[in-house]
Amino acid sequence: MSDFISHFWSNYVAAASLLSILGCVLLLWLTARKRVPASADNTTGHVWDEDLREANNPLPMWWIGLFVLTIVFALGYLAIFPGLGSFGGQSGWSSRGAYEAEVAKATQALAPVYARFTAMPVEEVARDPQAKAIGERLFMNNCAQCHGSDARGSKGFPNLTDKDWLHGGTPDKIVETITNGRIGMMPPMAAAVGTPDDVKNLANYVLSLSGEPYDSLRAGLGKSKFTACAACHGIGGVGNQALGAPNLSDKIWLHGYGEAAIIQMINEGKRNEMPAQQGRLTEAQIKLLASYVWGFSNTTTAAPVAAGP
Repeated sequence: MSDFISHFWSNYVAAASLLSILGCVLLLWLTARKRVPASADNTTGHVWDEDLREANNPLPMWWIGLFVLTIVFALGYLAIFPGLGSFGGQSGWSSRGAYEAEVAKATQALAPVYARFTAMPVEEVARDPQAKAIGERLFMNNCAQCHGSDARGSKGFPNLTDKDWLHGGTPDKIVETITNGRIGMMPPMAAAVGTPDDVKNLANYVLSLSGEPYDSLRAGLGKSKFTACAACHGIGGVGNQALGAPNLSDKIWLHGYGEAAIIQMINEGKRNEMPAQQGRLTEAQIKLLASYVWGFSNTTTAAPVAAGP
């Protein structure tokens, strides 16, 4: 990682740029000083294909002028714009500054549009055609990479179209999640559970909570081991939204289904992270996006995706 944050490469590029310009200056100077002896017929004496002779004519002045202008332009560019290591140029221009200026301009232009939605109840925003169109673009640009274009998620990424919420599905909770992000962590529990056989018994008990196929004998033996899990997942495995602990009594499996997947979770634990969008999206954009996401599972017409199972 240090290779990406050190100044070596920027200094290397700066040195290479200056040396290239200096090399062009030296080339122009040396060729201007060099005189090739010419014969009486004004040729250099080089002959190709028996009768092709190289004339000893000087370079045209317009060509030399363009060469000089190129060097002057390169030096002027490096003086005005960033290009020499940590030197930012006399203009103060930067790609970050240009990006932030464009974002500020767009935010100012869209402020009246977002202002209308800010005063509306979430239910109305979720049904408003214009709000849905903007929310869809916000979702596609910021959320679809993980949750999918249809918002149904995939392994490790929650489905947003059903009623199963790790931290709560109210508009306020969705705003909180988008704004601050989430970090979910389950520690490895094998040591607390016991032997590998105990882990397998516990995995079968977890399967039994949701009525999935399981080994009843092992599930009976694993029930007492669930006390190590109940502190987070609750009695009966119904989950705890205050902690973001999943409900184990439904048939929704975020990180994979089956005995082997549950055993792996118990042995290795799991860490999931949703990045915070605060700073990337404005408060008004977050509210509109939250309303759009809320609409997936609360109205049949709020979004262009089907309702969750």
